[in-house]
Amino acid sequence: MARKTGLAPAVALIAAGLMVVTPPVVNASPPGTKDVTAVLFEWNFNSVAKECTNTIGPAGYGYVQVSPPAEHIQGAQWWTSYQPVSYKIAGRLGDRTSFQNMINTCHGAGVKVVVDTVINHMSAGSGTGTGGTSYTKYNYPGLYSSYDFDDCTAQVSNYADRFNVQHCELVGLSDLDTNEEYPRKAISGYINDLISLGVDGFRVDGAKHIATEDLANIKSRLANPAAYWKQEVIYGAGEAVQPTEYTGNGDVQEFRYAYDLKRVFNSEKLAYLSNFGEGWGYLGSSVAAVFVDNHDTERNGATLNYKDNAKYTLASVFMLAHPYGAPDVHSGYEFSDNDAGPPNNGAVSACWQNGWKCQHAWAEIMRMVAFRNAVRGQALTNWWDNGNNAIGFGRGSKGYVAINHESGSVTQTFQTSLSAGTYCNVQSNTYVTVNSSGQFTATLASDTALAIYAGKTSC
Repeated sequence: MARKTGLAPAVALIAAGLMVVTPPVVNASPPGTKDVTAVLFEWNFNSVAKECTNTIGPAGYGYVQVSPPAEHIQGAQWWTSYQPVSYKIAGRLGDRTSFQNMINTCHGAGVKVVVDTVINHMSAGSGTGTGGTSYTKYNYPGLYSSYDFDDCTAQVSNYADRFNVQHCELVGLSDLDTNEEYPRKAISGYINDLISLGVDGFRVDGAKHIATEDLANIKSRLANPAAYWKQEVIYGAGEAVQPTEYTGNGDVQEFRYAYDLKRVFNSEKLAYLSNFGEGWGYLGSSVAAVFVDNHDTERNGATLNYKDNAKYTLASVFMLAHPYGAPDVHSGYEFSDNDAGPPNNGAVSACWQNGWKCQHAWAEIMRMVAFRNAVRGQALTNWWDNGNNAIGFGRGSKGYVAINHESGSVTQTFQTSLSAGTYCNVQSNTYVTVNSSGQFTATLASDTALAIYAGKTSC
């Protein structure tokens, strides 16, 4: 989500209730056999291309999500990317040529490309954009004039009022009138341009602030109406706009999933996760996009983040092992200033250097992508817990995972539906032997996990 230049940090981090994303109704999981997306937040396009070849493709990720490519306001802060001033590919992360090369390279590595797409609004002020475009808040030469924006120029202030949410200005950003023909045509033209370059899917930023019928109209104009569509629509109890309204367009990001994982890992019991997902009142699994954290929530404290160390890693292992929804693995950079933009303007020379956290490449997380691909389509089976913070569960006859979030080690004989044999525990590259009854015995140290799956018999 974008932020107005000069806003106080507390406002900039837009409360969870104000954030929104958009997916497609075609299937909750991105189309294809690999449904995990590596979200390379604020990586430049040249760095994304290299990472598709070196890590993302080989690890089995189906998708990579890149930050908004459109020309935007100038400034070092990350949120400048979320204030577009034209639909030219001319932002901090690279030009049209580097963007096209990134798509071609990622496709060559077997990875599809999702673009974070900002279509609810433009900027909050005046100036010259990253690609040289001069603009004012309600005038973007060659693209939009004052007639293309909503009449309400007050800030969104009442989430119980649908009109206020969808026609007024999110943190002072000029709000496009997506109910009108010209903005719909211009927005679909931008998305179709991205499709012409090979983009496979779109994360719709701030979708909650766009009427679902407006998004449906825009989507109907696309050259590829079946493109993956993931919508940012944050659930808020009693609010006028609800995530369920958007599932006819595509997937919807299920923010409650991430909020609840934080609470469970911090102060409740992992045993409570036995019916996690739809059993907790969430969206249907087939239309839910899930995550442990994203670029907003890692900063506003609503979810776990990389600073939570083992809890963050174990929550990610759980997400990738569990069948609910289609997972995003957020991969960003270290920060102490919540507004700070990416190191080196998004150039990543190597993971774990210059502040780049590369969560998508953490061994414990990355190896679970292959696990998830191997168990696709298998139901959750053989649940076990100790009544507290140690759990285990299977994915049919294809895999089994155990997680120990206790303060000490846990030894347990686990019942699986796997065939007898020796398997590689991909969490530690050690071996586990399953007997003819489908059982194995293992000791898990505090805050560690175990994951085995059919076909992975050597480490």
